[in-house]
Amino acid sequence: MRALILTAHGSPLLLRPVDRPTPAEGQVLVRIKASGVNPLDLKISKGQAAHARHPLPAILGIDLAGIVESVGVGVTDFRPGDEVYGMTGGVGGLQGSLAEFVAADARLLAKKPANLGMRDAAALPLIFITAWEGLVDRAHVRAGQKVLVQGGAGGVGHIAVQLARAFDAEVFATGSRKDKSYIEHLGAAFIDREMQLDDYVTEYTAGRGFDLIYDTVGGTVLDASFSAVTRFGHVVSALGWGTHALAPLSFRAASYSGVFTLLPMLSGEGRAHHGEILREATQLIEAGKIVPRLDPRHFSFETIEQAHAAIEDGSASGKIVVDIGT
Repeated sequence: MRALILTAHGSPLLLRPVDRPTPAEGQVLVRIKASGVNPLDLKISKGQAAHARHPLPAILGIDLAGIVESVGVGVTDFRPGDEVYGMTGGVGGLQGSLAEFVAADARLLAKKPANLGMRDAAALPLIFITAWEGLVDRAHVRAGQKVLVQGGAGGVGHIAVQLARAFDAEVFATGSRKDKSYIEHLGAAFIDREMQLDDYVTEYTAGRGFDLIYDTVGGTVLDASFSAVTRFGHVVSALGWGTHALAPLSFRAASYSGVFTLLPMLSGEGRAHHGEILREATQLIEAGKIVPRLDPRHFSFETIEQAHAAIEDGSASGKIVVDIGT
């Protein structure tokens, strides 16, 4: 099969012929049709993601959508011809999705939503799982809560907005002025990210604070979230890097949860739950409650560097997806 290989950090990915994998016990051989591109891929390629631990030479690509070619011993949930999607590799020594085939852990896969094409499906696994783990698994989002998504037009953010709405929460989302119409299209109240914290807490919660805040930005935005949450509320972040003062959170008797979506792939623990989350995603997507936002451009093996550049230069208007095969 053909695959893109990273041989040295900071070097271009090289298109090379490699052996097609054979599915071992508990694995599924997937003919990959589309590969989602995430900012983490760029960090791994530059050697800036020690937490992902991906030894070289490596095949990158965390998300995929494709068709089951064959199954290994013990796999009963899938059969040849099934259309599937998942977050299956590209870290921790697991083969990524920038290849024509992959032998993936069946626990990390789910059947693709019937109303999505391969490109749309490949855009979803990492961002949906990250949103679900924060809102549902950690914070137990529920109807009637005031939920603030910091960065509501981003990858995880636009899914978090839709997921919170699917649970009948009242949703608010920060973003730049250019994001206003899209955030409102998702059904959230738009908050200009330049607006002062005290002003938007007063305007939208009468000074009480938000019941649940999902931070997708990190840094000073996470610090601000600790001051914008209500008493006994919950702040979740997928970017809890750096040093943060927890006093504002503590004085509200509020909780903080971090989300590290890669952990099941890196440790082997909790992989079945990722498949379960994607099955939940399939139901919500088929019900019309979740719609991924894709950049309209098409990329291939031959234009992978352009795909990465579109993320790095900030020109992407939605998830970048690489088309693989025909």
